[in-house]
Amino acid sequence: AIGQGTRTRLIGRERGYSGVGFGGISVGGIVNNRRQFGNLLTGVDHLPHTHNLEHNAFTMGRPEWGGHLADNLEAIVALHGAETIAAVIVEPMAGSTGVLVPPIGYLEKLREITRKHGILLIFDEVITGFGRVGGATASETLGVTPDIITMAKGLTNAAVPMGAVAISRHIHDGVVEGGPDGIELFHGYTYSGHPLAAAAGLATLDLYKSEGIFEHASSLHGYWQDAVHSLKGKRHIIDIRNMGIVAAIELAPHSGGVGKRGMQLFHKCFDNGLLVRATGDIIALSPPLILQKTHIDEIVGRIGELIETVD
Repeated sequence: AIGQGTRTRLIGRERGYSGVGFGGISVGGIVNNRRQFGNLLTGVDHLPHTHNLEHNAFTMGRPEWGGHLADNLEAIVALHGAETIAAVIVEPMAGSTGVLVPPIGYLEKLREITRKHGILLIFDEVITGFGRVGGATASETLGVTPDIITMAKGLTNAAVPMGAVAISRHIHDGVVEGGPDGIELFHGYTYSGHPLAAAAGLATLDLYKSEGIFEHASSLHGYWQDAVHSLKGKRHIIDIRNMGIVAAIELAPHSGGVGKRGMQLFHKCFDNGLLVRATGDIIALSPPLILQKTHIDEIVGRIGELIETVD
């Protein structure tokens, strides 16, 4: 629409996750997802991930080491040419891969580099959106504004499937004013704008505001952080990391294979009334935002007891 049709390349990130649609798997960097589908979209490259136990193990909140890793984008631009790159897409905090918290300065540097080269910056906020890390979005909380934000999950509290994309004004105006007459963007779904999903979304957003859910969750950040990090020193735990009301507990791999200890702990938790998520040997915790301190005590206490029973 704006005369830059040579920009077709997409840049994702190792260990990134943007769904299991064909495009999402292509820009994603989770190997087990990618290997199932053979050839994916062409013209895709990946930034390195930011996870490093040597420098960042047991960091509370955003790690100080790792902001420099955003400079790898300059190398990718030099390799392919800025005029061929349409967008960089990352999760502000990588969730499904095991809660990788953005280093201080990392997202800011990505924003600086993409703006310098005229590349769009996309934040996948399907997980971080709507109170999980503080404000309505991680973009708001961290003070970094991308050109596009994808969102879902918390948009309707997952009561009804719904997703949305927020775009900056310059993208909107570029498409609407620069495109041909008629339909500006040939894109949509059979159930786009479904009235039930729209009603659930509006009701959820109203509840966030009227019940002060973001503020309530934010008030627990410190208590949550202290609680999960109290597990440091427990058997098999090699890292604990957190951001907002989310955390990850990484376990040392078992000699029987990667993921063996993670699944053991998952099943033990489930059998004892606690639902966690296991990604390999990483246990991810992402409780409801209406939780209370007693719930945090129960979650952490139960994990602390059960980890001692894992082989």
